[in-house]
Amino acid sequence: MMEPEEAHPMLEFEYAHYEVDGPVAIITLDRPQAANAQNDKVLRELDECWMRAEEDHEIKVIVLRTTGKHFSSGHDMGPKDPDFYEKIRDVELLYDRETRGYLHYAKRWRDVPKPSIAAVQGKCVAAGLMLCWPCDLIVAADNAEFSDPVVFMGIGGGVEYQAHTWEFGARKAKELLFTGGSLSAADAERIGMVNKVVPLEELESATLRLAHQIAQQDSFALRMAKRSVNQTLDIMGFGAAIEHGFDLHHYGHARSLTLGSRPTTSGLEDMKAKNRDA
Repeated sequence: MMEPEEAHPMLEFEYAHYEVDGPVAIITLDRPQAANAQNDKVLRELDECWMRAEEDHEIKVIVLRTTGKHFSSGHDMGPKDPDFYEKIRDVELLYDRETRGYLHYAKRWRDVPKPSIAAVQGKCVAAGLMLCWPCDLIVAADNAEFSDPVVFMGIGGGVEYQAHTWEFGARKAKELLFTGGSLSAADAERIGMVNKVVPLEELESATLRLAHQIAQQDSFALRMAKRSVNQTLDIMGFGAAIEHGFDLHHYGHARSLTLGSRPTTSGLEDMKAKNRDA
């Protein structure tokens, strides 16, 4: 057991911050100037925060939030290092990189044995879903909007953690993927992907209120409740479906690399235009 003065150490990285509010750990992604887009460093920092929350025995509930107007615009599609595309030209190396950097993190966060809540505002695009879907509960602001429009780039889905069918339902998942459309907060609540919708100005207080309500329960009972539901999903095929979806995603990558047609500039611009601020 850690000494009392070290029981709740703070973590301050460049993009991710970790703090505590009694028995609640608060993980904050703070990259608003890039609409909280994710790069390798962002994900490593977030993982450090998740692991700190898991290891701290005084923490009973984890809250994930982001700063700024939008929850996350997905993968960072901005300028890359000059050798970035050379590094991902090899299909096997790309597969290994995304296994470690995307799928591994999402699965690990989903299986942290403590209840977790995502607070979502504004746009949650493509890989943004990989931040909120591993959480047990989602509280959405009334302006939240969920989408995965990566079909524009010639790939069947932009999320390496392909939980679309489980989260949206089969037909809505197909509609959103086929059209590159989006789901409002109200519609997400109606289909059960979101637990509750609150006014934007109440998102933080409502999320923390729910977290502290849950934290009043016995920590072992919470752990067993989460394990029971997650294992039921796994028995129904969730884990196998996630692995299969990841492999299909990389079939799309391999096709692009083999044909010499990595995500096209026009396709990328179409996707950006669809999610650009009005």
